[in-house]
Amino acid sequence: MSDGKTGLQLRSLLKKSGELELSLANIPTPEPGPDEVVVRVEGAPINPSDLGLLIGPADMSSAKASGTKESPVVTAKVPEAAMKAMAARLDESMPVGNEGAGVVIKTGSSDAAKALMGKTVATIGGAMYAQYRCLKVNECLPLPDGTTAAEGASCFVNPLTALGMTETMRREGHKALVHTAAASNLGQMLNKICLKDGIGLVNIVRSKEQADILHKIGAKHVVDSTAPTFMDDLTNALVETGATIAFDAIGGGKLAGQILTCMEIAANKTAKVYSRYGSSVHKQVYVYGSLDPRPMELNRAFGMAWGIGGWLLLPFLMKIGQADGAKLRARVIAELKTTFASHYTQVVSLQEALQLSNIAIYGKRATGEKFLINPNKG
Repeated sequence: MSDGKTGLQLRSLLKKSGELELSLANIPTPEPGPDEVVVRVEGAPINPSDLGLLIGPADMSSAKASGTKESPVVTAKVPEAAMKAMAARLDESMPVGNEGAGVVIKTGSSDAAKALMGKTVATIGGAMYAQYRCLKVNECLPLPDGTTAAEGASCFVNPLTALGMTETMRREGHKALVHTAAASNLGQMLNKICLKDGIGLVNIVRSKEQADILHKIGAKHVVDSTAPTFMDDLTNALVETGATIAFDAIGGGKLAGQILTCMEIAANKTAKVYSRYGSSVHKQVYVYGSLDPRPMELNRAFGMAWGIGGWLLLPFLMKIGQADGAKLRARVIAELKTTFASHYTQVVSLQEALQLSNIAIYGKRATGEKFLINPNKG
């Protein structure tokens, strides 16, 4: 273990030549300012949002490994069509990792900083795939005694996104919701929240295995988009729950339009009067991920009262303000080992995170495969 003066950090570099390079850089740890602390990072999850920065649009089937065991380097080609969208980050080495947790090993001079000495904290400071991270006190969330870094490593992105969905639902006047790619880590949390809070939730999955995962944790409405009866199954679940808002992790293809179409059919089944413009009930799909990068196909079979938009966690938290954001965070901490527990299939070191065999697994963004990086692993 090093003394914390310097530490390894995972870097992603997209070169103008159209090559992605992943490597480890040894960087000096900054001295903490009065309101800062140095955290020895012991857990940082690989979320889909991290993969966007880590491997971005690179074609990982072209990936090659070089360097040494201690200092591996991975290179891969980026398709020419994707280079235009990446102009802002070309030739700039980027640190990666939105969130994580670890132990405070050094603090600045303020009382707030000193109070964190030796504590295990969670943080959403960015650049978390690193052995050491200098962070502001207000970027650190002290974890309850007896909580490990692994238990607290994922307490921002997925928990707050799931709570943000039910909160958005309430604020926009809907009473139940739909979620796609619903067997994900986040989707399982959303089910636990909805069961606890008595909210109707329609889960859309892509296989029987995924449906089984959700049924096991008590999910009531699960529909399989690959089933021949999908549209009828979805409509029936929408009639039962009255869901008129959806959060879609997939983005491309027909699914968003299919959801709106079924919401329209469900609304008309319960409507008192006929309207030639379709139902006057507003139906909303928020796209918050892009598991399918293809264009979105909308067949406009859903009347005139509908909307499609993008939804992201940080702008949502800014919109609701600090006090309401703090309430959501307090709930996450209170239910960290129950509602918001994350399960990892593998814990890897920084070097192991750059092994091609591991990249092949987490790069697929597959349900049921969740990696945790421990930058200070053994």
